[in-house]
Amino acid sequence: MPFGKMTNVLLLKQKNQAFLEFSDESSASNMVSYYQNCPAQIRMKPCYVQFSNHKELKTDASHALQNATAQAALQAAQVGGVMGSPGSCGTEDQTTILRVIVDNVLYPVTLDVLHQLFQRFGKILKIITFTKNNTFQALIQFSDTISANTAKVTLDGQNIYNGCNTLKIDYSKLQNLNVKYNNEKSRDFTRPDLPSGDHGFEQPFHLSGSPMPLAGYGAHHGFGGNFGLPASAAALNAARLGLPLTAQAGSSVILVSNLDEQMVTPDALFTLFGVYGDVHRVKILFNKKDNALIQMADPHQAQLAITYLDKVKVWGKPIRVAQSKHSLVQMPKEGQPDAGLTKDFTTSPLHRFKRPGSKNCQNIFPPSSVLHLSNIPPSVTEEEITELFTKQGTVKAFKFFPKDRKMALIQMASLDEAINSLIAAHNYQLGENSHLRVSFSKSTI
Repeated sequence: MPFGKMTNVLLLKQKNQAFLEFSDESSASNMVSYYQNCPAQIRMKPCYVQFSNHKELKTDASHALQNATAQAALQAAQVGGVMGSPGSCGTEDQTTILRVIVDNVLYPVTLDVLHQLFQRFGKILKIITFTKNNTFQALIQFSDTISANTAKVTLDGQNIYNGCNTLKIDYSKLQNLNVKYNNEKSRDFTRPDLPSGDHGFEQPFHLSGSPMPLAGYGAHHGFGGNFGLPASAAALNAARLGLPLTAQAGSSVILVSNLDEQMVTPDALFTLFGVYGDVHRVKILFNKKDNALIQMADPHQAQLAITYLDKVKVWGKPIRVAQSKHSLVQMPKEGQPDAGLTKDFTTSPLHRFKRPGSKNCQNIFPPSSVLHLSNIPPSVTEEEITELFTKQGTVKAFKFFPKDRKMALIQMASLDEAINSLIAAHNYQLGENSHLRVSFSKSTI
């Protein structure tokens, strides 16, 4: 839309492709030129824009329904869309910033819950959350007006969970959010280097209008409530996402199977599953050592571990992670032989999530070949670190953070090697009082 008027759209779902026909060639040329320098994204996935060999789009009778749908979409976009340069802000109704009010709150709402929900509509730059008149509210800034408009149209009046946590969305009068701190209340996704202070935003602002009562509003719109999102990193103590509400009171214990009997130890499982929650107890089954029970701090963390680690290869074997019927892991009775297969980690100093709202809660990502390293002493060199990780596989790339040499990214040749490296290197002693911290990263090197 920002490049000019389109006359036709043809979506080829099976090929993951689409054709766009503009009313004039210069509009098409502008779009291709713009996205060659600034890669395009649709719902956080990269897409590629290039000229087609076709001079015009012709649709026959078999495409009549699709063509009618395309024309309706074009018409709706032209009514609510923005003409001008990509990412520009026009009138109040064309801003990139949405004001979100959550009413009828039965389950806690966090910044990360909102980010996961809204990011499917486009790239989010900043979020500020706050409470006003005893109502949870947020300001969400998208990279462009089309994404903001789509999110508003799709989510306004809907429920995050069945029958509760109703969203009321309108446009903000602000043109830009000034975020000073990255913490559980505010985040600037373009500035990962910001400190985690106590205050969420830098400038005072006025929000017009009072919250509307929305209890039950979303139920009339047939959206089905729950949006089916993956479990959120910061929602460790919030409602579990992606599951019906009847599953909220699940077990904190998970069953892990298909483990490598020669490699598995309670400490290794504590380290790996500790990425997604605080592990309290681990029991490797005496008669079936490729199986283990792991007790997390709460059911939300258990679900998080299931979401991210089920079917992931560990020591070369795809492990299975599922909820256990047990409600807790029993320690062996005194004097009972256990061969070191059961271990209690309840008071471990290595728990990542013992402080509510810590940065660790904001930085939970799926297993990846790129690892985030922190707590690196100034005296430790790149060579020393890569030598440590070479024991687990091939190091493809390494980079210290430019503004903070205590942190670095390291890329292993495969996901397998990265997981093994995390298990082996997390809490490795680099200096007298310095232990290396390792987690999965969403970044690339």
